[in-house]
Amino acid sequence: MREIQWNLHRDLRPTRQWGFDATVPGPTFMTRSGKPLMVEWVNALPQKHFLPIDHHLHGAEVGEPEVRTVVHLHGAKVPPESDGYPEDWYTPGKSKVAFYPNNQDAAMLWYHDHAMGINRLNIFAGLMGAYIIRDGVEEALNLPQGKYEIPLVIYDRMLDRDGQLYYPVSADPKAPWIPEFFGDIMMVNGKAWPYLEVEPRKYRLRLLNAANGRFFRLSFSDGYPFHQIGTDLGLLPAPVELKSVFLAPAERADLIVDFSGRAGQRINLLSESFEVMQFRVLPNGPKDISALPAKLRPVPKTQESEAIQHRMLSLSELDNPVAEPMTMLLGGARWSDPISEKPVIDTVEVWNLINVTDDAHPIHLHLVRFQILDRQRFDKFDYQMKQKLRLIGERTPPEANEAGWKDTVRANPGVVTRIIVRFEGYAGRYVWHCHLLEHEDNEMMRPYEILPART
Repeated sequence: MREIQWNLHRDLRPTRQWGFDATVPGPTFMTRSGKPLMVEWVNALPQKHFLPIDHHLHGAEVGEPEVRTVVHLHGAKVPPESDGYPEDWYTPGKSKVAFYPNNQDAAMLWYHDHAMGINRLNIFAGLMGAYIIRDGVEEALNLPQGKYEIPLVIYDRMLDRDGQLYYPVSADPKAPWIPEFFGDIMMVNGKAWPYLEVEPRKYRLRLLNAANGRFFRLSFSDGYPFHQIGTDLGLLPAPVELKSVFLAPAERADLIVDFSGRAGQRINLLSESFEVMQFRVLPNGPKDISALPAKLRPVPKTQESEAIQHRMLSLSELDNPVAEPMTMLLGGARWSDPISEKPVIDTVEVWNLINVTDDAHPIHLHLVRFQILDRQRFDKFDYQMKQKLRLIGERTPPEANEAGWKDTVRANPGVVTRIIVRFEGYAGRYVWHCHLLEHEDNEMMRPYEILPART
């Protein structure tokens, strides 16, 4: 991790950013299931941060080093000491070796900073990258590969008049934290509004929403459909045809897009009113021998009858203009409160995410993969005033393109989102949190502990 001057666009002067191995995003790791990897993450950053630290936030108090980093491999099944626990940060001149077993299905993960209290700033500065795991099941499907498989790391930024990163602040100079960041410049793979030349054939696009707070609803300007073949943590049972895909921060979508029959066209990838990037389809190219199989990979349903625990977990906000502008909480608790979620290794639980706020929150659980059971509206007034959960209407199952393995789930406002989780892998201390980065830096993150099997 080092400070670099990075070209966001040919018409802009270089922009100061923090990158892994002098690139933003960092290098894409290509790994294989069952073959472990060790990475030494070296903090070679300056001693002083160039973005506005709020010293009122837990973990970023006056006296803590301004520049602190720790890397989390998002979606990975790893031992707790290699997970990137937010308090396990280290300062410039120090490093940490992480062990990644890669004992999981083929999927696109991503790595990013996870330092307590300044995570939003470090990722905004550029500390993120893609991490792809391969396996034989995926390779046997004859999907587009090589130069026809493109990871697309999508996010938004703001720049000042000098072309430098601009992170807005609150009206209080002593408490600059803001509840969300939304930029006006769309970025893909470190470039502003880029284009990609493609052949008139099938491509596999590996999408990642790496934004601090923006949700993307992605579609093509010519209205052509495409197929989603995978979610956060692997392939779906079968392709799902879509005309748009909705991605919350940290979610991934594995797409097959067919540009055949569109030779010579220029097609924009849009997110509602924003242009994200452009595809310029060449007149011709070699014969396409890749496939879009009718079946991909079985996703066995985790049965609700297996669950030994049903947890009721609220997503809430505290508005206190005297002490702080707003605090987000999970289960009504702050980071430093005693750990309340202690599942036992190799057991199944259902987590009811009860969103009493007006925002959608992408909730991420470290270590584990899970499935979405359903969503159902509830009476927010009854819940807040009477502590009574009164459900409204029917339960809605997940959309077809959500019916795979997930590590991040969109919890909509006024809705109970139910997920079913098998806590497998390792015993130890991990975290779960909202992946709106401004929220997780302000208490919307909690530790949880996986206990060893009972004897």
